[in-house]
Amino acid sequence: MPSLFGDVISTFMGVPKATDPQTTDAEVVVSGVPFDLACSGRAGTRMGPNAIRQSTANLIWEGKRWPWDFALPDRLNVCDAGNVDYAYGEPESLVDNLETHAMRWLKAGKKMLTLGGDHYITLPLLRAHAREHGPLALIHLDAHTDTYEHGTRFDHGTIFHHALKEGLLVPEHSLQIGIRTSYDRHNHPFEVLEADWVNEHGAAAVLERIRARVGHHPVYVSLDIDGLDPAYAPGTGTPVCGGMSTDFMLKVIRGMVGMDLIGMDVVEVNPAYDHGEITSLAAATLGLEFLYVLAASKRVAGQ
Repeated sequence: MPSLFGDVISTFMGVPKATDPQTTDAEVVVSGVPFDLACSGRAGTRMGPNAIRQSTANLIWEGKRWPWDFALPDRLNVCDAGNVDYAYGEPESLVDNLETHAMRWLKAGKKMLTLGGDHYITLPLLRAHAREHGPLALIHLDAHTDTYEHGTRFDHGTIFHHALKEGLLVPEHSLQIGIRTSYDRHNHPFEVLEADWVNEHGAAAVLERIRARVGHHPVYVSLDIDGLDPAYAPGTGTPVCGGMSTDFMLKVIRGMVGMDLIGMDVVEVNPAYDHGEITSLAAATLGLEFLYVLAASKRVAGQ
């Protein structure tokens, strides 16, 4: 295990680096996408992936992470493929390179945890995952629906509008959680659990709705860090008050054990607006919780 006081952490949780899916026994690959050319608010999320990785230095000292009864490396092999490269100023190159990168790992039977970057990166990731698994159920935690129709071609607010048009998602098995910005309630394709309902009813009620909605479909989780209230995640491009707490979101992720989870992204961490690294730490912790859920799900499945 890497030392907290040794070298700077260059991979997520200090896991081994790997660039070839055929030469690693890892079951899950962590990738970074330092991209923020599609953001509409405060730029800077291209610095998110490395900030999240470095924040895991605060997490690696714990052998058996609370509340789990096992150490992650004993149940799940994870590697870090580094950051996806692209030509800065050319968003199309990011789309092509990220889809190609994701398909290489998915074709090899790996699952993915991807660190953004702005939320636009989810669209090429959904294309790759849907190509491998078919149309997906989506669990989307965010302050915004990101289903807006009138944005530009590369816009982090239009990704799920395009994903639906392309047939990547099964809307009747998908949910958006924590929404607290305007959308058309009478003509919206997804079930929405708005932030006030979520905070009033609690994580158990949210998980009940998730399981009822998703069923046995393959599930992709997209977590925009601004789903958290700015008190817990000030370092983001479009903060909106009235969101979830870190504890609440951890309980929701933790409650997904046993679901057919195929991938997750954690996006919109903007270190330039962070304080005490609490946003990058929240993102790192939520991503790590997802890995524990994958490990615990193996036990549920008898693997």
